[in-house]
Amino acid sequence: MSLDRLPYDVIDSPEPALRKRTLLLAATLTTGLLTALPATSATAAPSGLSGDFNGDGYRDVAIGAMNADVGSVPSAGAVVVLYGSASGVSSAKKTVITQNSAGIPGTAETGDSFGSSLATGDLNGDRYADLVVGAQYEGIGGREGIGNVTVVWGGASGLSGGANLPEPPLSSLSTWGGYSSGVATGDFDGDGKTDVTVTGQSHTHLYRGPFSRTGAPLGHYGVGELGSTYEVAAGDLTGDGRAERVYPYAVDGDAGGAIAYFRHDPGGADHPETDYALVNLPKADGQIATVADVNGDKYGDLVLGDYQDPHAGRTGAHKGGQIAVWYGGPNGPDPEQTPTVIHQDTAGVPGTGETDDLFGSAIGAGDVNGDGYADVAVGAWGEDLGTVKDAGSVTLLFGSASGLTGKGAKSYSQDTAGVPGSSETRDAFGMTVRLVDLDKNGKADLVTGAGYENGYGAVTVLRGTASGLTGTGAKFLSARDVSLKGGANFGWAIAQ
Repeated sequence: MSLDRLPYDVIDSPEPALRKRTLLLAATLTTGLLTALPATSATAAPSGLSGDFNGDGYRDVAIGAMNADVGSVPSAGAVVVLYGSASGVSSAKKTVITQNSAGIPGTAETGDSFGSSLATGDLNGDRYADLVVGAQYEGIGGREGIGNVTVVWGGASGLSGGANLPEPPLSSLSTWGGYSSGVATGDFDGDGKTDVTVTGQSHTHLYRGPFSRTGAPLGHYGVGELGSTYEVAAGDLTGDGRAERVYPYAVDGDAGGAIAYFRHDPGGADHPETDYALVNLPKADGQIATVADVNGDKYGDLVLGDYQDPHAGRTGAHKGGQIAVWYGGPNGPDPEQTPTVIHQDTAGVPGTGETDDLFGSAIGAGDVNGDGYADVAVGAWGEDLGTVKDAGSVTLLFGSASGLTGKGAKSYSQDTAGVPGSSETRDAFGMTVRLVDLDKNGKADLVTGAGYENGYGAVTVLRGTASGLTGTGAKFLSARDVSLKGGANFGWAIAQ
């Protein structure tokens, strides 16, 4: 894939390629469609599982369509929630949420990009997972493109109703800065309550749980010491039960992106904003991140996606992109360690690193084969398949006691046996990837977005088995299958 065919400008920009989106498409979507769901039994307590919005014991998945039209309003954005079951997910059991849905604050407006970022967590402590939705170009206070965040509440009948999180001072936000381009949840201070962090180019914010149904947090404040940020990941890198926050950010003189994380370091109850220390990993590079225990030692490991090709001032990159694993420990990842680096030229990994593959532009982690080690799915949506340009692929890498490895790695595309559809130019299969157990069999399933499929986007679900992912019983859901009209870009975001 040549740079002059990218769908948005990523040249000489500090913003990650998957966030600077000059949208090419428009769409039409009716007001949010709410499919009635069986309520959790009155005698059954909600599961409390992460990502289980209706508490029935099956994890669910939320998928963004940030360029969907709402009625006659172009590019307002929507989120499609597919509810898990013993047979996985289907279009028959879903909720479509927009800013025109009953109980959702705000109004669908042109270019809001509702659904541009997504995260899940039980924000109000009722044991139902809630959904955090970013609308990175929502207009606020007469200023365009500021961005905001909405919480949609989980319950026995699924997601319904919502509230906006408090907006930071407008003076701290940039017009078209895309506040909420990145969102993440976790218990950052170890008090047993879910917290939320939100970032956009000019501002990063922390909201402390618990949250009331009005969206009010226990407290909130800006996070300093960072440059331009568009992404965030969260997970426990130290094994102390408190999640660290990782914000890849751009700085002059570091073409690979600066990597640092915040760990809890109490400094006084009167000033909770000072209760965190910023830890730098000066030798690490990447533009996106996730946290998972790939070697089974009970410490989260930091997996970084570095999809850049080598260029002037960036000699450490690999043609086609790469990922790197920085292993956690009692003090977090050791900045002096030698990380595990994997790319398409690593032994055992299918394919070959080629310019503009974008290998590492999407990463997701989960235990696909049920062996107790987290595996990593890596998207390369710029991958050419034969003469088909930018068809895209996903590579599954397996965790082990010795860490992540290329051994047994498998690659999947729409040309893989059992995978629905066929590879077409600019489908962008693998634009987003998540590994989540949707059928409660103890093995994570792959949910991957093809953001340009047929001009409006689609997602594919492959089931996890003891031998890895299988095409047997695979599901394919396009924007049309879930009631989205026009160029919705369905699958551009999948909830963490």
